[in-house]
Parts: sequence; structure tokens; C-alpha cells
Amino acid sequence: MATRYYIRLPDAQRARGGDSSLSFTAVSPDGFAEQLQAALREPSLFERWKMKQDDPDAVDPALGETDPDAVVQGAQHDLHIDLVATTRIGGEILRQRLRWLAGSAWELRDVTAA
Repeated sequence: MATRYYIRLPDAQRARGGDSSLSFTAVSPDGFAEQLQAALREPSLFERWKMKQDDPDAVDPALGETDPDAVVQGAQHDLHIDLVATTRIGGEILRQRLRWLAGSAWELRDVTAA
């Protein structure tokens, strides 16, 4: 069953993770949506993070869960960007991806069944 996550980036310029090789590079709502969607659909972000760990082989492969059907939509509202992610990926994995992409500059506003 899919879940819909409502995410806010209060300040898009600050929505960057601590490691530039893992973080958002987008500047538009569509760009943020595309990058988050790719992070949910494909293993490449997880694989880059995994290779930076002291013992990549010891990383739990469940952390690399993907959902090829994930969809993310983005919209600009005043000064913030709202993203709506619809995916079968659980909340902990979604939060992990957002921490890599946006650091702490994001808010989970709501969660509903899709």
C-alpha cells in the first residue's frame, strides 16, 4: 500500500545536505521533485552514501529500498516549496533520503494513505 507524504522546504536555498555529493542541487519545485523522486525510485543515492561508509559491506541492504513507482510533485507557495511524495517506501527510509538531500531544512507536514 502506498503512502502520501507532504513535505515542506521552508527555504529552498538552505535545503542542502551536509555532503554536496548527496544533497539536492535543484533550485525549482520541479527540480526538487525530480531529485527526490529519483532518490526513491533508484538505488544510486543510497549506493553513493554506502560507499562513503567505513565498512560498506556491513550496511544493511534494507536501507537501500527503492520504489520504481514512486511519484513526487513539487509546487512553489510564497517563499517555500511543497513536495508531495507518493510511495510504498516507509517513513524511516524517506526521512533518511531527505536528510541526505536536504539536511535538516525540511518538514514532514502530513502523512496519509494514498
